[in-house]
Amino acid sequence: MSTSTVDPENAVQLSESEFRSRLRELPPSAKLVAKILEIDSPLSQGQLAEESLLPDRTVRYALNRLEDNDLVGSRYSFKDARKQVYFLNDYA
Repeated sequence: MSTSTVDPENAVQLSESEFRSRLRELPPSAKLVAKILEIDSPLSQGQLAEESLLPDRTVRYALNRLEDNDLVGSRYSFKDARKQVYFLNDYA
């Protein structure tokens, strides 16, 4: 998983059609994680696993795929600086 963090104000901004096009090519687990982040974010990997009912390893894979396609950003949690939280990158 990428250890780089993204400032939400400087996150990649895609058009809605580009966002959906990139998401369409990803596996179902990545789509589910993206949907959960659309509803409630930022969330940690553990919270995503709990919400999605997916194994930690599958959530980690989904997040990697989403990050590789610039659909998700991450930052360190304000509540616990040892954890990263994830959010969807904005689209116009």
